[in-house]
Amino acid sequence: MYVGRFLLVGPDAAAYRVSSRSFPNRKITERDGALTVVPTADAEDTENPYVSYNCARVVETDAPDNENDESVDENAPSAAIGNGTHVDAVAEKLVLGYPARDALVLSLLAYDFEKDDYDTPRIAGVLGAESFVGIVRRDALLVEAVNEPTLVATYERDRPEGIDIDLANAETAARTAYDLDFEHPICAAGVARTAEGIEVAIRNGED
Repeated sequence: MYVGRFLLVGPDAAAYRVSSRSFPNRKITERDGALTVVPTADAEDTENPYVSYNCARVVETDAPDNENDESVDENAPSAAIGNGTHVDAVAEKLVLGYPARDALVLSLLAYDFEKDDYDTPRIAGVLGAESFVGIVRRDALLVEAVNEPTLVATYERDRPEGIDIDLANAETAARTAYDLDFEHPICAAGVARTAEGIEVAIRNGED
């Protein structure tokens, strides 16, 4: 089954996978505090605006007010993750202090679905003190709290749904996403919460 690009988001780890039939020559690199999808050296030139983008960004942000929960670090970092430039908008709203749910809703609503031949949905998630996943399609905007590993994809599986997978850490999350039995895997990124902050991992096709 071809589901296109997809997200796996759990309470403590998340992953994003690029699956593509049209632009297979891509990889993920780490630069300037972000994980970025870019063309490989042998990729053909394209003016398609959806080929290259930050798919994950780690930011410092205030967590929601949890005065009765001493286990919550109110200054813990968060990660925004998704399939396009709206990831930057989500990250910037988190930095400004927006709650994770609001950052997702406002950014997905502002950017809307991709204006390509397929009306491709935008998908995004926030990993933090509270974790959420969302999608904006031509016919709907859905944002849900995450209490278990949750999958959402641009095609076929285009509504958040629980999935029984291991998201133990960033490396496991990236490899799990890459290895899931959906067609045309290209590359994957993983992010996870740790005692030291947010860790990241990359799984490219040549790895």
